[in-house]
Amino acid sequence: MTLVTLRQALRQLEADGLLSQQPGRGTFVASPKATYRLDSLRGLAEDLRAQGRTVSTEILEQGMHRPPAWVATQLGPGRVLRLERLRLLAGRPAVHQLSWVRPPVGALLRTADLSDTSLYAAIAEHGVVVHRASEVLRPEVLTAPVAELLRRPEGTPVFVSDRITYGLDNQPVVVDRATILGSVMEVRTERAATGLSVQWTSSS
Repeated sequence: MTLVTLRQALRQLEADGLLSQQPGRGTFVASPKATYRLDSLRGLAEDLRAQGRTVSTEILEQGMHRPPAWVATQLGPGRVLRLERLRLLAGRPAVHQLSWVRPPVGALLRTADLSDTSLYAAIAEHGVVVHRASEVLRPEVLTAPVAELLRRPEGTPVFVSDRITYGLDNQPVVVDRATILGSVMEVRTERAATGLSVQWTSSS
């Protein structure tokens, strides 16, 4: 194996999340993947921090907008808070997250600093209690412009999570779409007779 081939192989293994190259120290086997749990109502960053992960958040956009049609069917056609975030694990992009929050709480959070605060916690501070959530998780591939934000090529396999979170009145409060790098995170859940209900459906 030539030195050039070896370097290419190491770069690919690092891109796949299997190796970690640290300048001045060497090349190491990467830490186990972070886990995205399906049996929790906590926010994504809360889940990861509970696992001891170093999570940081970049706010890409935060303002009032008219939602796309599939969000408007849940939150209504009026202007809602659109919050776009990039989640980084140990400084590396791992998740692109779009959240839409219904009024009036969405308008109250328009200028809030949500870079280091759970969106659920911020909503609770305004008297809205999260009651339950429904979520669909499906495999997809990266497309522009999210591929550029996650620093991966278009066509990279990812998980896409669509979650609708409801308040005590059973009305949708938040609609989320998270694009998750499968090379960085794995999805895990635990099942019990009185716990999580899972359904498999075929897509047409």
